[in-house]
Amino acid sequence: MALLVHLKMVRDLRGKADRIAKVTFRGLSFYTRVLENCEDEARFDEMFRWPIASRVDENEILELQVFNYSKIFTNRVIGTFRMVLQKVAEEGHLEVTDTLIDDNNTAIGTSVTVDIKYTTMDGTVGVWSDGEFLDVPGDPEGTFQFETDSLLSGHSHGSGSGVSPGRSIHGIPTFRKAGKGVFSAMKLHKSKSSRDDHKKDEPATLDMEDLDRKALRLGGVGGLDPDCISLASVTAVTTNVSNKRSKPDIKMEPSSGRPVDYQISITVVEARQLVGLNMDPVVCVEIGEDKKYTSMKESTNCPYYNEYFVFDFHVPPDVMFDKILKLSVIHSKNLLRSGTLVGTFKLDVGTVYSQPEHQFYHKWAMLSDPDDITAGCKGYIKCDIAVVGKGDNIKTPHKANETDEDDIEGNLLLPEGVPLERQWARFYVKIYRAEGLPKMNTSIMANVKKAFIGENRDLVDPYVQVVFAGQRGKTSVQKSSYEPIWNEQVVFTEMFPPLCKRIKVQIRDSDKVNDVAIGTHFIDLRKIANDGDKGFLPTMGPAWVNMYGSTRHYTLIDEHQDLNEGLGEGVSFRARLLISVAVEILDITSTEIVSSTEVQVEPVSNISESATGKIEEFFLFGSFLEATMIDRKIGDKPISFEVTIGNYGNQIDGVSKPTAAKKKKKKEGGGESDEEESELIQQNSSEDEADDDGDLVSVSSTPPMKPVITDRNYFHLPYFEKKPCIYIKSWWQDQRRRLYNSNIMDKIADKMEEGLNDVQEVIKTEKAYPERRLRGVLEELSTGCNRFVTLANKDQNQAGRTKLDKERLKSCMREMESMGQQAKLIRSQVKRNTVRDKLKMVQNFLHRLRFLADEPQHSIPDVFVWMMSNNKRIAYARIPSKDILYSIVDEETGKDCGKVKAVFLRLPGKKGFGPAGWTVQAKMEMYLWLGLNKQRKDFLSGLPNGFEENKAPRTSPCLQSVPPISLVYNMKQVFQLRAHMYQARSLFAADSSGLSDPFARVFFSTHSQVTEVLSETLCPTWDQLLVFDDVELFGEAGELRDDPPIIVVEVYDQDTVGKAEFIGRTFAKPITKMCDEHYGPLRFPPQLEYYQIYRGNSTAGDLLAAFELLQIGQGGRAELPPIDGPTDSERGPILPVPMGIRPILSRYRIEVLFWGLRDLKRVNLAQVDRPRVDIECAGRGVQSALIQNYKKNPNFSTLVKWFEVDLPENELLHPPLNVRVVDCRAFGRYTLVGSHAVTSLRRFIYSPPDKTHNNWASAGDVTVNMDADPSVRKMDTVVKLDATSDAVVKVDVNEEKEEKKRKKKKKKGEVEEDDETDESMLDWWSKYFASIETLMEILRAQDAALAEAEEREDQEIAAEGADIKPDDLPVKGFKGKEKSRDKSRNKEKKKSHHAGEGTEKHSSKPKVDELLVYNKELEAEYDNFEDWLHTFNLYRGKAGDDDEAALDDDRIVGRFKGSMCMYKLPLSEEITREVGFDPNMGMFQSIPHNDPINVLVRIFVVRATDLHPADVNGKADPYVVIKLGKSELKDKENYISKQLNPVFGKAFDMEATFPMESMLTVSVYDWDLVGTDDLIGETKIDLENRFYSKHRATCGIANSYSVHGYNVWRDPMKPSQILAKLCKEGKLDGPHYGPGGRVKVANRVFMGTTEIEDENGLKKQTDEHLALTVLKHWEEIPRVGCKLIPEHVETRPLLNPDHPGIEQGRIEMWVDMFPMDMPAPGPAIDISPRKPKKYELRVIIWNTDEVILEDDDYFTGEKSSDIFVRGWLKGQQEDKQDTDVHYHSLTGEGNFNWRFVFPFDYLMAEEKIVISKKESMFSWDETEYKIPARLTLQVWDADHFSADDFLGAIELDLNRFPRGAKTAKQCSINMVQNQAELPCISIFKQKRVKGWWPFVARDENDEMELTGKVEAELHLMSAEEAEKSPVGLGRNEPDPLEKPNRPDTSLMWFVNTLKSIRYFIWHNYRWLILKALGLLLLLLLLGLFLYSFPGYLVKKMLGA
Repeated sequence: MALLVHLKMVRDLRGKADRIAKVTFRGLSFYTRVLENCEDEARFDEMFRWPIASRVDENEILELQVFNYSKIFTNRVIGTFRMVLQKVAEEGHLEVTDTLIDDNNTAIGTSVTVDIKYTTMDGTVGVWSDGEFLDVPGDPEGTFQFETDSLLSGHSHGSGSGVSPGRSIHGIPTFRKAGKGVFSAMKLHKSKSSRDDHKKDEPATLDMEDLDRKALRLGGVGGLDPDCISLASVTAVTTNVSNKRSKPDIKMEPSSGRPVDYQISITVVEARQLVGLNMDPVVCVEIGEDKKYTSMKESTNCPYYNEYFVFDFHVPPDVMFDKILKLSVIHSKNLLRSGTLVGTFKLDVGTVYSQPEHQFYHKWAMLSDPDDITAGCKGYIKCDIAVVGKGDNIKTPHKANETDEDDIEGNLLLPEGVPLERQWARFYVKIYRAEGLPKMNTSIMANVKKAFIGENRDLVDPYVQVVFAGQRGKTSVQKSSYEPIWNEQVVFTEMFPPLCKRIKVQIRDSDKVNDVAIGTHFIDLRKIANDGDKGFLPTMGPAWVNMYGSTRHYTLIDEHQDLNEGLGEGVSFRARLLISVAVEILDITSTEIVSSTEVQVEPVSNISESATGKIEEFFLFGSFLEATMIDRKIGDKPISFEVTIGNYGNQIDGVSKPTAAKKKKKKEGGGESDEEESELIQQNSSEDEADDDGDLVSVSSTPPMKPVITDRNYFHLPYFEKKPCIYIKSWWQDQRRRLYNSNIMDKIADKMEEGLNDVQEVIKTEKAYPERRLRGVLEELSTGCNRFVTLANKDQNQAGRTKLDKERLKSCMREMESMGQQAKLIRSQVKRNTVRDKLKMVQNFLHRLRFLADEPQHSIPDVFVWMMSNNKRIAYARIPSKDILYSIVDEETGKDCGKVKAVFLRLPGKKGFGPAGWTVQAKMEMYLWLGLNKQRKDFLSGLPNGFEENKAPRTSPCLQSVPPISLVYNMKQVFQLRAHMYQARSLFAADSSGLSDPFARVFFSTHSQVTEVLSETLCPTWDQLLVFDDVELFGEAGELRDDPPIIVVEVYDQDTVGKAEFIGRTFAKPITKMCDEHYGPLRFPPQLEYYQIYRGNSTAGDLLAAFELLQIGQGGRAELPPIDGPTDSERGPILPVPMGIRPILSRYRIEVLFWGLRDLKRVNLAQVDRPRVDIECAGRGVQSALIQNYKKNPNFSTLVKWFEVDLPENELLHPPLNVRVVDCRAFGRYTLVGSHAVTSLRRFIYSPPDKTHNNWASAGDVTVNMDADPSVRKMDTVVKLDATSDAVVKVDVNEEKEEKKRKKKKKKGEVEEDDETDESMLDWWSKYFASIETLMEILRAQDAALAEAEEREDQEIAAEGADIKPDDLPVKGFKGKEKSRDKSRNKEKKKSHHAGEGTEKHSSKPKVDELLVYNKELEAEYDNFEDWLHTFNLYRGKAGDDDEAALDDDRIVGRFKGSMCMYKLPLSEEITREVGFDPNMGMFQSIPHNDPINVLVRIFVVRATDLHPADVNGKADPYVVIKLGKSELKDKENYISKQLNPVFGKAFDMEATFPMESMLTVSVYDWDLVGTDDLIGETKIDLENRFYSKHRATCGIANSYSVHGYNVWRDPMKPSQILAKLCKEGKLDGPHYGPGGRVKVANRVFMGTTEIEDENGLKKQTDEHLALTVLKHWEEIPRVGCKLIPEHVETRPLLNPDHPGIEQGRIEMWVDMFPMDMPAPGPAIDISPRKPKKYELRVIIWNTDEVILEDDDYFTGEKSSDIFVRGWLKGQQEDKQDTDVHYHSLTGEGNFNWRFVFPFDYLMAEEKIVISKKESMFSWDETEYKIPARLTLQVWDADHFSADDFLGAIELDLNRFPRGAKTAKQCSINMVQNQAELPCISIFKQKRVKGWWPFVARDENDEMELTGKVEAELHLMSAEEAEKSPVGLGRNEPDPLEKPNRPDTSLMWFVNTLKSIRYFIWHNYRWLILKALGLLLLLLLLGLFLYSFPGYLVKKMLGA
């Protein structure tokens, strides 16, 4: 039933304005479009339709309002027309013209004309007789259109009439906000009923479907600004950028579920503020099941560990990222007891992986107690956590001298955007019930049971297990139930927001032997919550979640059990589970809270059936149009296809339909829950409908059919004219709205992705105007976003809307709106030069869209298509139900609904991994449609036209609405396909020779053809046209033109024996020409394009080809464009690619430089002796000279050769160049050694130098602007001014700098101060540490600059989009960033103040000469030193697949060194006429000769960091091994014990002869006492390329020239000699040294100083500084300039062949090389590690005060304490020292005069104490630890019989601790708490300090409290000074301290006690004592009496 209103026109309007009308019926309003600038008449001419389920009542009202539309203000009502529908209800049709009335119910002069039709039910299921309304007057193309720009889709089952006010409010304001764009969008996005109904007035936004036609039409649209035509199509045609249509993106192999290597490295640095007294903490690191422990630190609350742990995993990514990483601190654990838990911190590995660089570095993890959540923070652990997958490289911040980041709050271990204060929360996961569980037991067992018990049971005992944050909870087991009902909730207590992303919900089958998973679902917390300002806590449901897994038939051993565990893509529906999730933040202060975090399981009340939505009947229809490419293994048995949705249609235990009773129950349930619906939908109608087609039986599988052979690999099914169909009815809760919203977003995202691919392609192919295309994409995006807001804003009073639905809708609307506005804004900023940056931003939009579109609450399960053969399930495809879901509104429809789609079937589960998964099991052309049964009339509308339905023979007289079981096509089109196969490149090597013999096989429909086989090449140029004649395609011509079927191209390697081996596959779509079209420019002939070839998920090359599909008309083939006959006589009947399509060629000359061959491996066990290199390109080539004896000299004698060749003009089409090395054996035999394909010749194209460029400026000298500071310093001087860098503080810290602080005053003739240290104190390490600091500063400055730029951009966006509400600020966490940044700034400022210096001190920062520390390899910085000499790896052997891709190194059999240069002929004369042009060398002028040369190589190894532990104890004993050629140096005896960050500080000298020995290997091995030493990692350096490079990598150029001291010049050549040599080689004029410190080179003038000081301080004149200045700026010299390598240290990753691709640590080093024919260099500079300096710290404890009193006196009850003080240096707890005891202090005052003496070794530069000790009794040798210098003082109360009581402590960092207070009064707890703000001092500067410091401890509430004060004196002396003036410990000689003056009560505690007892007792208790004594006497007498009485009595009686 439906009500149709045709609003024709409104007449006699007043004035001139924009008009809009609104029509309302049953509370559902539709708006018309806006008519702009109407005067007296408004012709709307629009049709509205309400599908209704209950009859129209006679007194229902239709209301029509006409408004003046305004963009800014609210719309003003002109008048209203209301009409009672009595007449319409009776007659069914009525046309009315009537006047409108105004607000006061008075008639106005304006009249309206409407036509109303009402169709009642005619007993059908909703098949409308469409003809009635099709002919709508005034519709120019005769197509009836639904108005989808109405705000409500026509079929929304809305509510009663009470909602209309709300609805209109929702309606218009959206328009107002969105403005005009929405309307234009709305006009264009009409729901289409046919493909080509575009109104003539819509030039702006076009659909992607008919690009080409549009493009042509667009040519005619005048006056449009070309930028705003947002058309993929136009650009696609004009710039020939391929778009989606020609390159379908189809991934064959499942990517998830395959195990990968991961390495997790964790460094536990230290812990602080641990709660507890005097503990011995151990840190336990736990990942999943693996645990590792640190060592134990004794009696400290802030232990320092610095221990490194590595965990290796080989698991699928999902499993890895769900593992929980847990850090816990355990107190006093030992062998016998497990210790007590202090606190834990949990996060999942995925959180770490999603961090930038996949790591947290130096962050503080906050510990909490899982057993007591009210307890607050239990301390902090400082750690680094990094997760490395294969191929990730982690940039570790430089480890040299980290400043201690004491700001814990600012560096908490939390991801960006998580609040610092996390609260405790309860997570409630409610489990209600499940449906559709599979059998989990065999029927045999069931029959046995039945025989015994006599009842038939369901064969499954399910329970649900929920896992979250490492804890698991289970519901009860429901015995034998396929539809169990639990109604239980599992409650987790966890910090919120949690650092674990997913909750895992799993239905399991309880079994006596072992429980198995039935299905698993993961709930992603990010998707069910929103952390924004207007966000919401995680919430979900109650909603059904669908679980997928293995197939449903039960076997004892299920090969796909992993799928049920949630690994990999499920291949069948398993069950669905009704759950809900809620989170409640706990108020910890409340008393009745349960403080443990144990998981609890509680019952919950049942929920009504209807809470999850009203049950509707859905209808799924599918038709199989084609089934081809069926694997030949299964080609001999008949094949059928089965389609299932949920359990409907499943042949094993499927349901075809709920039983009538059950269905009624559901229906009624639905009715009760929704009172408001009953008005619109009355029960009877749906009941009738149900009965009417009650006997419609679903057909879920096609009839079996035997396949027919296509070619030797594949079969196809002969579905020629007759296409089988399936249809299934199913019943689900109606939650389509969720899927609709998701579809709208997905479509926007798809369109956007396609656009972005175009932009990237335009950029990649360097075509014009990428910015225009990007603007188009943004325009489409903003239109799409506005459109979403319009569509999704429908008020839904639908049953079963959950809180998440409402919240998600709100947040999606907000996001989409802000995204739309940002897109508009960015569009205006896209300029030519900003395209790339903006592209990145837009890609972020794409990720956001995809994230939003993923709907966490499921509704309808996915559809599975299975191919069955012989009753076995062979292969499947899984189609998300939302993709095929129908909606009346076009944007909401699924992207594949009602479309013919190519579907590739694949093997299930693990079978689909690896080579098996690459073969196509079958390729289907399928048509699918899923929708409500009521909307079923449209289900065939998308099929290709020209079919007749063939229905099943029916017995009962039923309506015509039964779906067909097959379609018979009587229309067919005949086509010719031409596949122009030009060439392929970079193919996969499939043969052991490292090459392939490739041929390509092209499949189209049921045809296939093959190209010829080209042998031994990876880059075949087939140049072949394949013609497929008489291809029959079914369907209507226009549709085939717009969406032709997919072409599959498979490339194989031909083997002489056995079957051809698969190389890869690609997909394409042809360009189609119908017979009535002209074959000519714009579309034809097609251009060649590159198609990516895939092998599984990895790429395996590119195919260059073009495909055209030409329709054969009545005239037969004669009408087609002619094909040139086979011109190639040699190639026989093979057709070449015709002219016009094949590229235009020009003549090129390619010159090849042959330098030499290196590292050739054996071939077939024989060594290579006489190799030769063959170069080939496009059929032409050249051979190198033969190397006569490879062992003696592997270089070529003739250096340059050339050949000429015809190549395409378009550089992108250049064929690859092949390099092959052959070994010439005796008797003229050749064997292939290896080959290399240079895929792109672009980098070798010669471009003549640009004469006009200033580099060539010949006239006039240019003075180069020189900085006094070298360029490195530029950056940091700028940075330093804002006092934000740590370096400011460092000035106080680094010894050298202090020493240089008062530098060189003597120049003015002053006398040098005594304590001034001179230059001789500085060494190489001073230079190194200063440089590292500079590196850190530069990195920091870069970060800051990046952040600043981002911020600026954000602010711009915010400012320009000022109408964006501040809470929708485009960048998430933006405010948070600000805050943290400010914090760090303040922090830095504070530091700089307490360092006792402001920013102005910078000027005096001492100048230590620096070198450059590269945090990567030198090669990475200087382009592999391939400035003229390139290295080509030679490969042989089969390439490995996916997992083995990293092992490609194993295929390398050697390296060819050389280069190429290509240029078009003829070349201009100028070049060849230059002076000294050697014609033999061609373009390779002035390159050195390649004769052997002897070189001294000097390797400096500074240190290694983060080595992978090699021993059981998590440490390693590293030493260095260096190999060069045959010589090897092992430094085994100097191994460094138990260190993962060893400092080697060694120089090694080796002699080498290039070219024989040019590969240097530096390895780090682990020393083992027994067994062989293990390799930790190694790095390889090609010295030859460095040696010959123009960057002069032989010896780095120092920053300044000095002849003595720590910075002495290392190179045997002085700067002036180097400069002269460079000028001579570069044929430059110069250098000319002039007066006044000037030097001229070419036409550049440099300035510099000319004096130098020798050892004796005498000045000399020299030109060296000037020459050095030129060298440092060599890159500015015209023509030959390039950057020369400075003095440096490079950081190289260490790799281990056993763990390919994963870094095993890094090594810092550098290499110098000196040719032996030059003067010898001086001795190597000394970089041996600094020895720690011996110091002695003397601490005198003078007095204590206000120490808390701990003991009660036994008798007096007075408080007192027996005080003593204990002290030690951190790390030396075993050497702790105690004072004597001050007994019985009543006031907390204690006098000691006691001296502690602590000797220690200290490294100034690193600010660490060095301790060497054996780790345990069994250690072989001592281990060196570096520990921060911290002094701990503790105050204790001495007890005689029990353990002493700890009262308080203070820890002083000797480098920066607060200055002691002058008096005890001034000493307060602030000195500890606000340490950062107080002025700090360093004992290493002050040497002697005296003052009062507070003792603190934590009370029960975990607050710091003051527990005493100590007056102490610290005196630091070097060991030599200490030896001169020795002192005694305590109060001993020498230099004894005087005895303390203690009051006498405190002495002789024993005597004193007696005295006081006597006095005290006698005074108070004497009467009590006397009475007690009397009583005692009496008792004694009584006792005696009783004792003697019996005996006495007997005596008396017997008279004895």
